[in-house]
Amino acid sequence: MPLLSTVDQLDFAPSRALVAGVSGSGKSSLCRRLSRKLDLTYVELDSLFHGPNWSVLPTFELEVDRFIAQNRWVTEWQYDVVRERLLARAQLLIWLDYPLHVVMRRVVLRTLIRGFAHQPLWNGNVEPPFWTIFNKPEHIVRWAWRTRSSYPPRIREILLERPQLPILRLTRPSQADEVVAALDYRLRSSTTS
Repeated sequence: MPLLSTVDQLDFAPSRALVAGVSGSGKSSLCRRLSRKLDLTYVELDSLFHGPNWSVLPTFELEVDRFIAQNRWVTEWQYDVVRERLLARAQLLIWLDYPLHVVMRRVVLRTLIRGFAHQPLWNGNVEPPFWTIFNKPEHIVRWAWRTRSSYPPRIREILLERPQLPILRLTRPSQADEVVAALDYRLRSSTTS
């Protein structure tokens, strides 16, 4: 199946969906919206991965396997160790391929808000002070910048290796609203007919 540029090219409402994109693109936000509208179970993969003090939880892979064994779910497509498993079960991959200025503005703003508010994230973790962007190579803003070009080759690989998997490429944030509304409509139409 070719890369889809509009949800109109998709003729079903998926029961298992992945959302891909660089950090800050809005993967988790879109997952939450799809979860509500399509009645899909959602778990944020970061919550399964990050333990106290930003440690890696040893149960991560097992928890992901349990989650994707379900029939109806949506989650982010991230963490190399589980990417293939996620793809094997997915019926749709939504790729948030937004302009760099949109993504960087979002990730910086989100990081600042979380940091100033000491907003608890996963398992008691909080964002480090923003100034650590200068001395921590793994700072989320630096990570987003460094990995910004990693998705096009990954998507090309999926198109070759899994031609049956529809990939919907969104290039503007407003398209996410269109996708949620259209898939919600398809789901409601299919359950009333």
